[in-house]
Amino acid sequence: MENAITEVLAGRRVESVSGGGRLDLRLDGPVTVRVAHDFRFAAPSFAAPTGVEHFFPALTFRPSPALLRLVGRTLDSARITPAGGLELGFAEGGALSVPPHALLAPWSVLTAGGALCAGLPGGEVRWTEPGGA
Repeated sequence: MENAITEVLAGRRVESVSGGGRLDLRLDGPVTVRVAHDFRFAAPSFAAPTGVEHFFPALTFRPSPALLRLVGRTLDSARITPAGGLELGFAEGGALSVPPHALLAPWSVLTAGGALCAGLPGGEVRWTEPGGA
């Protein structure tokens, strides 16, 4: 099932990016990628020495200019890592990486019918059928 995330997300356009106590990437479809824990975002145009920003949504955050530039871009790649993390790659550069977490559910993919896929504590990944309970 790890490769099924590519089928769900690749080719979708980012419609909005929002912060607060979590990151929500709303994609066309409508599909939302929700990140509820720490993540990294690397963008080739980012001015930091490493080119990587680290975010901690649990502390409440505002999306950076680099994250906001994702609006209108297409998600080129998506994969679930063997450890249960989530990695997203965007057209024109940019990569978002959500590592697994031992105690928390760090990420999920939501549709209008509810959660489709989620990274659970300990790196487990749970899939549900769209519109299923």
